[in-house]
Amino acid sequence: MRYISFLLLIFMVASCNSQKGYELVWSDEFDVDGLPDSTKWSYDTEGNAWQWGNNELQHYTANRMENAKVRDGLLHITARVEDGFNQPYTSARLISKGKGDWLYGRIEVKAKVAGGKGAWPAIWMLPTDWKYGGWPASGEIDIMEHVGYEPDSVYFTVHTDAYNHLKGTHKAKAVYMPNAEHEFHVYSVEWTKNKCSFFLDHEKVFVFRKEEQATSAQWPFDKRFHLLLNLAVGGNWGGKHGVDDDIFPCEMLVDYVRVYQK
Repeated sequence: MRYISFLLLIFMVASCNSQKGYELVWSDEFDVDGLPDSTKWSYDTEGNAWQWGNNELQHYTANRMENAKVRDGLLHITARVEDGFNQPYTSARLISKGKGDWLYGRIEVKAKVAGGKGAWPAIWMLPTDWKYGGWPASGEIDIMEHVGYEPDSVYFTVHTDAYNHLKGTHKAKAVYMPNAEHEFHVYSVEWTKNKCSFFLDHEKVFVFRKEEQATSAQWPFDKRFHLLLNLAVGGNWGGKHGVDDDIFPCEMLVDYVRVYQK
């Protein structure tokens, strides 16, 4: 009965997207135990040398089951307290770059976020080719961010050259979600040539629209982007109130990633 209900849910979601003209073009259901599928995901470790620009406290690893593994139908991204690295914590930052890159579409991720003071899990998108220059000129789409010292909230945000947190002009929406750390939710963005619409459990919660006469400073979202799944520790936002070592190991769990395009 549970299997039949699951198939029915998949059919209903697929039918809803199909009615909007969307078809599934890329997905990971995390149904094979072991390391994440290397045909779909790579590991981003480049920023370990400069703390990723946010004074973060984790060292991201690659091909390491302790920090990223698939088990029992779920992707586990795990942050740990560990010695022997250039930071006191280890974690993982998975990217689809070069293996999943899209211009427009609907991206859906079902996940349960990591909690506790100092945890900073995120589901987000960055430009693949950086055609308009370095961050934030080429844009950033944050499908979901959560900081553990605010356990009852999740955030949906975009960053551009004109609108970003360094200037205090970023466009964002905080949504009250008291069980985000305890239950799975579907976080989505529907990205078209004129707007980015963000959804929580298929309910629209935030829309960022392209302005009339917009340049790339306001709307850099006409180039291909890729997906990132990561669990940061500390940093300018995640560590605003410190880090509680008692929360480790902590995990973000991902049930699936699905990308639809017209």
